[in-house]
Amino acid sequence: MTPSRSILLCALSLLAACAPMAPQGSAVPVSWQPSPNFDERRPNFVILHQTTNDDAERALLTLTDPLKKVSAHYLVGRDGAVIQLVDERARAWHAGESWWGGLTDLNSASIGIELDNNGDEPFAEPQIAALLDLLADLKTRLRIPAANFLGHGDIAPGRKVDPSRHFPWKLLAERGFGLWCDSPPPAPAGFDATLALRALGYRGGAGDALKEVTLMDAAARAFRRHWAGDDATAELNEGDKAMLHCLVRLKDGNGR
Repeated sequence: MTPSRSILLCALSLLAACAPMAPQGSAVPVSWQPSPNFDERRPNFVILHQTTNDDAERALLTLTDPLKKVSAHYLVGRDGAVIQLVDERARAWHAGESWWGGLTDLNSASIGIELDNNGDEPFAEPQIAALLDLLADLKTRLRIPAANFLGHGDIAPGRKVDPSRHFPWKLLAERGFGLWCDSPPPAPAGFDATLALRALGYRGGAGDALKEVTLMDAAARAFRRHWAGDDATAELNEGDKAMLHCLVRLKDGNGR
């Protein structure tokens, strides 16, 4: 055996000894051959929240408390101050159990932004101005599609209701952060709102008839909170159905 071959085999042996034999938690033995062809995660969604606190200081204490186990990438105060809490490349703990368009772990695919708001008040103008600047930066740098700016209540209907009905989704959509239809035409005859809610991204298909009704009721309320500014009822009126039909077409690239 040549000296160079001997050295190579020795080096490979050392690498194999130091390398993990299987993915963490896996019982399947695998060999390890590192590849240079990878990069860091690039989030594809932005999920907006409200803190439900009366001031940013209290929210900050919660979001940095190791015992609370909740966090977000950014906190935007009522005064427009923006605080970064988690590196964008890391997975913050803000979405919890979630679903959108088949994705079941939005934490791993999103940037979480908390807005300093108690849930019963309009969102402050300086805060929204700062948020719009932050969203513009995120959208440009991370190439996030307009349809992927959502609320916590959208991805966890029935469990979460933030941001509240006071949040200016229409304004955000006008700036390219979310979808909106102005004066959409009526939905066609036979329009199936349940299927349309699923097509838009809301969770459905539980396999249990009673649970399915509950899921779609929560989804309808979440939809009305986002696009009608009212979640007092889950019943979709003709205007809601028109908006829903238009949004699904817009998401599919067939908008007016």
